[in-house]
Amino acid sequence: MITGATSGFGRATARKFAKNGYNVIITGRRKERLDELEQELAEFKVEVLPLNFDVRKRYEVADIISGLPDKWKHIDILVNNAGLAVGLSHVDDADVDDWDRMVDTNVKGLLYVTRAVAPLMVARESGHIFNISSIAGTDIYENGNVYCATKSAVNSLSKAMRIDLLKHNIKVTNIAPGMAETEFSLVRFKGDKEQAKQVYTGVDALTGDDIAEVIYYCATLPAHVCINDLSITPTQQAAVGVLNRKH
Repeated sequence: MITGATSGFGRATARKFAKNGYNVIITGRRKERLDELEQELAEFKVEVLPLNFDVRKRYEVADIISGLPDKWKHIDILVNNAGLAVGLSHVDDADVDDWDRMVDTNVKGLLYVTRAVAPLMVARESGHIFNISSIAGTDIYENGNVYCATKSAVNSLSKAMRIDLLKHNIKVTNIAPGMAETEFSLVRFKGDKEQAKQVYTGVDALTGDDIAEVIYYCATLPAHVCINDLSITPTQQAAVGVLNRKH
């Protein structure tokens, strides 16, 4: 099950697992994108269940997941991918609506989905949860304030989940990507394509496929092996804002 599957890391991860024979549950807010992905995955001859919902809506999440057909409740892998950055402002002049959107998606949405899916894994004493964090969760930068805080929360929640679910044989992996060229900057800059493009100028940034490969690798290791935390950046990036741009 992959949240935020309609673009970026989520879409690439859905393709990677479907290509390797996994049946997939794909979720997202944009139904037309979800329908497109369902058709795209048909080439891999696997079963696909699209779920059109917003992870921010607590009761909708709970109702939809509890209402899954029995055969779809056997979720082996959960990828908590839905997340975003909105705005880039100092804390004293930021748009509070942007803060709410990030906290509600990146933290509360991740929790709502995990709360609904984890008991299904506990009942079977097996499962693997992936939380998509960011290097910004530990490498705080100017104007990053609330986005960085939400990804710090994901780091902490990953560790807490690993401790809480240890006795149930459930793996938890925290993936922290650096600069990746997806819709991330386009969303952050609220549709400003030129501003978003400038973020990646001169950098061979990570792609959705790169992250999907990492998730798949971690998910297919032997049963007794768990990658707890994995930080990944482009070769041209040493930290947030520390880049060797080629011009």
